[in-house]
Amino acid sequence: MPTADPNLRTRFLRAMAPESQFYLLFEHMPGVSFFAKDRQFRFVCANRHFYERFGCATEDDIVGKDDFTLFPLRLAENYRRIDEEVVATARPKLNVVELFFNRQGIPDWFITNKLPVLDRQGRVLGVMGTTQSYEGKKEVLRPYLQIDRAVTYIREHFRQRISVDELAALVHLSPRQLHRKFVETFSSSPQTFIMKLRVQAACEALQRDDATIAEVARSLGFCDQSAFTQHFHKHVGLTPLKYVRQFRLRSDA
Repeated sequence: MPTADPNLRTRFLRAMAPESQFYLLFEHMPGVSFFAKDRQFRFVCANRHFYERFGCATEDDIVGKDDFTLFPLRLAENYRRIDEEVVATARPKLNVVELFFNRQGIPDWFITNKLPVLDRQGRVLGVMGTTQSYEGKKEVLRPYLQIDRAVTYIREHFRQRISVDELAALVHLSPRQLHRKFVETFSSSPQTFIMKLRVQAACEALQRDDATIAEVARSLGFCDQSAFTQHFHKHVGLTPLKYVRQFRLRSDA
């Protein structure tokens, strides 16, 4: 058997023409968005599925823009926080479930993978990633679709108290089996999944001028404002009060 050439990959990659980059493969993967950003978190490339969702006709139309240009403030803040972590640690963030609400006010979620982009000296140049909707990933997750009914139930009842036993009975699994399948599919437990959705809904609600923290906590099924503050801080990195002040300060700017 011939000895493997340790420089084969390096020579191959360096010889590629710019228009032959691997990321062009994503043009032929329906439902998958690809993007890459530099260290200033500006988009430097993206596939058609990604840039057309913003009304851009070509990839060049999105180059140089950032998340704060393309997304609502709350979403941009969340994306930037994860990007900064990838750049700072040079470690990937995989199977991140990012929840937000569609135009009909229904919560939906996307599964995102982000990896550092390194130069030839191993220094971080930026971030690259893929995003795929939960609906779009169903085919990939076919072995785990036994919990799909539980996911649908969570989307429709997340404002109420939902027990793991209740979900497990709904899909005819034991609580332990349900927990394992949620971790395998979403990299989080059912409880964490529900809490992320509630916190995401809280972010939406707190942006209303007439919203109070106590009312939002109560409407989302938290037992008291203290528990709400604890969970909100864990997932957002800010207390609800600081989040409201920061959002309104930026809105007034």
